[in-house]
Amino acid sequence: MVGSSVWDGSLSLDEFNASAKALVSKWGEIDVDDSLPDWAWRPCCRMGVPSETEGFLALEGVYQIEENSGLDDDGGIAEHDTWVQSSCDNVHVYDFHIAYSFSYKVPVLYFQGHEAGGQLLTIDEIKKDLPSHSLKILSESKWTFITREEHPHLSLPWFTLHPCGTSDWMKLLLDKLGDKDRSLQYLSAWLSVVGQAVGLKIPLKLYCSS
Repeated sequence: MVGSSVWDGSLSLDEFNASAKALVSKWGEIDVDDSLPDWAWRPCCRMGVPSETEGFLALEGVYQIEENSGLDDDGGIAEHDTWVQSSCDNVHVYDFHIAYSFSYKVPVLYFQGHEAGGQLLTIDEIKKDLPSHSLKILSESKWTFITREEHPHLSLPWFTLHPCGTSDWMKLLLDKLGDKDRSLQYLSAWLSVVGQAVGLKIPLKLYCSS
């Protein structure tokens, strides 16, 4: 998007890397729910040497457990899903990665869940863990749907939110910002949207001009 008079909603690899660093820094500065670990940058390795230009963001070890929360309006037991950072038994563990798509020139969210014993979850099991507002987004949004693709850096199948419409809605979201501000705030703004589709509670302060 550098040097373009009309921004198309995409970003370059260098801009992705800069925005990733900005997200990691901002995440460490704001008040984040204790249930969420920190985002970390994972450089790719070429011939055993970490790359200076290619890598991905990782948020790993997010645990989900179902809790009883008292009586509902009908007098029955009300249950709700809670995201926790824990090593309890009988919970589902989720890992989230953000990688750059060279095809679409936008970030892509990859994720997978597994049982405490390591057994990977199916898409149906994952959807049972998602809150109702996430399921609504996935069912109604023309820009957000889950597919299963090979992780670009791990060469293993992961679930992903398909990036086909990302540049369109990111253009609407950040079009009024200048190039520099767009580059630095891109991933924070993007995550505030896609996080809702997978049940991640993203702090509002993450996407704020400062």
